[in-house]
Amino acid sequence: MILDGKKTIRRVVVKVGTSTLTRETGSLNLHNMEHLARVLSDLQGMGMQVVLVSSGAIGIGTKKLRLAERPTELKMKQAAAAVGQCMMMHVYDKFFSEYNRTVAQILLTGEDVDAPVRSEHLHNTFESLLELGVIPIVNENDSVSSAEIETGQCKVLGDNDTLSAIVSRLCGADLLILLSDIDGLYDADPRTHPEAKLIHHVEAVTPELRAMAGGAGTWRGTGGMATKLNAAQICLDAGIDMVIANGSKMEAIYDIVSGEDVGTRFARPC
Repeated sequence: MILDGKKTIRRVVVKVGTSTLTRETGSLNLHNMEHLARVLSDLQGMGMQVVLVSSGAIGIGTKKLRLAERPTELKMKQAAAAVGQCMMMHVYDKFFSEYNRTVAQILLTGEDVDAPVRSEHLHNTFESLLELGVIPIVNENDSVSSAEIETGQCKVLGDNDTLSAIVSRLCGADLLILLSDIDGLYDADPRTHPEAKLIHHVEAVTPELRAMAGGAGTWRGTGGMATKLNAAQICLDAGIDMVIANGSKMEAIYDIVSGEDVGTRFARPC
């Protein structure tokens, strides 16, 4: 357990995006995945309970199937997700095992978290896994659910930023870290406005903040700043801190859990 100066961080959820897990070619970024496994294993060794929400199944499956580009047809996306999820878990299991850590796979649909009975069973499953020292690795079940890959089809999920916030609430997490291809929330789109300034602290998701949110990021992922603000709202309502940070700087996770000014932290005032 780590005291970040404001609250004791006992349970943390870390979400990694496709752009962090894969390279421009679509191949797995094994360096980032190994580094992530090492840092999260170390956090667990420091007394924290860790949950990983991992994107990337469709992108990884696209490469594994040797498809020329990311599929556009729903059934082909779901097929790619099935192949990619298998490969991704194999690699995670290998890397985490090197640090003597056990992982578990949890695939969710909107119905799983929306229905009270299912949600309670999920909560109990997470509690049991974390008590056993297991690191759950979570993703949306894209092989049967179209919520993420066909946006707008489900009122509960729809992207892994939202999924990670719901998982954080379900687990009673103290902190959610969203690792992406950006350093945090800026007062303008830094890709088109070089003078844009990073916002380090946010206490409320206002209409003005939402107006600053741009579209999706790289071609490999589906999320953008708008989905991260939705996740932040869920976390703030549940009393959970949330940080957006750059996934290329894995070591920054240590500073984030210690309460340092890394990326953008969403937190209610004390």
